[in-house]
Amino acid sequence: MATTSRTAGKATWRNWAGNVRALPARTESPASTDELAAVVRKAAADGLPAKAVGTGHSFTSTAATSGVLIRPERMTAVRGIDREAGTITVEAGVQLKHLNAMLAAEGLSLTNMGDIMEQTVAGATSTGTHGTGRDSGSIAAQIKALELVLADGSVLTCSAQENAEVFAAARIGLGALGVVGAITFAVEPLFLLTAREEPMRFDRVVAEFDQLVEENEHFEFYWFPHTDGCNTKRNNRSQGPAAPVPGVRGWIDDELLSNGVFQAACSVGRAAPSLIPGIAQVSSRALSARTYTDIPYRVFTHPRRVRFVEMEYAVPREAAVGVLRELKSMVESSEFRISFPVEVRIAPADDIALSTASGRDTAYVAVHMYRGSRYQEYFTAVEQIMTAHQGRPHWGKIHTRDADYLAKAYPRFAEFTALRDRLDPDRLFRNDYLRRVLGE
Repeated sequence: MATTSRTAGKATWRNWAGNVRALPARTESPASTDELAAVVRKAAADGLPAKAVGTGHSFTSTAATSGVLIRPERMTAVRGIDREAGTITVEAGVQLKHLNAMLAAEGLSLTNMGDIMEQTVAGATSTGTHGTGRDSGSIAAQIKALELVLADGSVLTCSAQENAEVFAAARIGLGALGVVGAITFAVEPLFLLTAREEPMRFDRVVAEFDQLVEENEHFEFYWFPHTDGCNTKRNNRSQGPAAPVPGVRGWIDDELLSNGVFQAACSVGRAAPSLIPGIAQVSSRALSARTYTDIPYRVFTHPRRVRFVEMEYAVPREAAVGVLRELKSMVESSEFRISFPVEVRIAPADDIALSTASGRDTAYVAVHMYRGSRYQEYFTAVEQIMTAHQGRPHWGKIHTRDADYLAKAYPRFAEFTALRDRLDPDRLFRNDYLRRVLGE
């Protein structure tokens, strides 16, 4: 969660990882779309930029501002469930964990989701949060309609049928087009997933990568740097019966090993980097194979209590194996000491202008470093590999790309910036991050 503290009478905002902070002129927490619109109009009248922020799970300064910081924690209403249409409409401040639990209680579910569910629905979709899926990818791709408060304080509703040109861009809007007030998601009847987690050697994973992707609805894997070890996960729909991870086994794997012991190992590695390769060898063998069947959010999502910083790039799916081999070779030939595994996921092409999967089938490669560790050199080396393969950086994760690069990486980039010029010509929703990635 993001944190705030008092500095000279103002509240300093920090993101979850602690690598981004801001000192806004004031912070507002509207409780309705009408109040949100009033906040936006007041910011414009005062000549202050306005930015909305969720729970601070982005590693970039996409929501940072010295102007008016809008926090949606009071905008958490469920506006309605339409079972016939297969939709749910919720306000911007609803956290994914509450949405998932609420849907499950109603016998419903999202089709796909990421592996963290602390984010607000508006924050997650605005930055392109995604899971892994052969046929379904980002959370934003499941949006059916959006309510957007524009720079003049007016409220615009958009969908594929209404204001379609705005809908094509605003599902992943980076906070540049307006402030999201509410979102309508596509949902479906609750289903079961069977998860098969299995250790596998790196060479086998990359050799069978295409087959593993095509044969499974949801495939992902983690490679442990300084080793040849990977942990693979295959999630597929199941007729049941449900067979959740037993309580003790789940606590050992997901809390003790993945959080408690891993936290201790990262702390040791930060203090003594020379020990990291040895720790990695142990970590790569710590989790054994397991199979379980449960409702979707209990399979897709996991607690992440060890804090880190992250870079993630989307590359064309056909480039994935080459990218991974280059990444492994780079780590092995360098002096880097990497305690976090590299995460690999996939997504199908979608039709959202600034989606990292826009117009192409995609593989995601994410690298992490323990919070407080020096990450810059490692991330720079990773970024050089990714950009050589037409990589697109995740909007909410650390990268150094600018508008000149991104305009070439996204065929619909000019469409987005032209829409921004129309909806926010005076740049009420500006900040340094948007200036870098979208240009002036």
